[in-house]
Amino acid sequence: MAVKAGSLLSGLPARKLAGEMVERLIERPGLRIERIVSTGQATPEGRWYDQETDEWVLVVAGKAGLRIEGEAVDRELGPGDFVLLPAHCRHRVVWTEAEKPTVWLAVHFS
Repeated sequence: MAVKAGSLLSGLPARKLAGEMVERLIERPGLRIERIVSTGQATPEGRWYDQETDEWVLVVAGKAGLRIEGEAVDRELGPGDFVLLPAHCRHRVVWTEAEKPTVWLAVHFS
């Protein structure tokens, strides 16, 4: 396997995108690592993520609000904050910063 290198903060959009930018960095059986760039996006009202795999997510840059079903208060995440979401933990992104990109590192695994 060849050495692969880069920066999670390179190639960020200068303006708001119509949708999130998702880049798969690594994909193997039972493992997927993605860089997600949000520019003011949120999960549509009434929609929840309910994934088959566990997800560990880290905010690298920017800020976001995360709602986890059953919790009374939304979580505000900033640079360095992470959350481990077990499989079938229903959650949604309530908001992301629109003034500058929010960069996520998402690790999906089973």
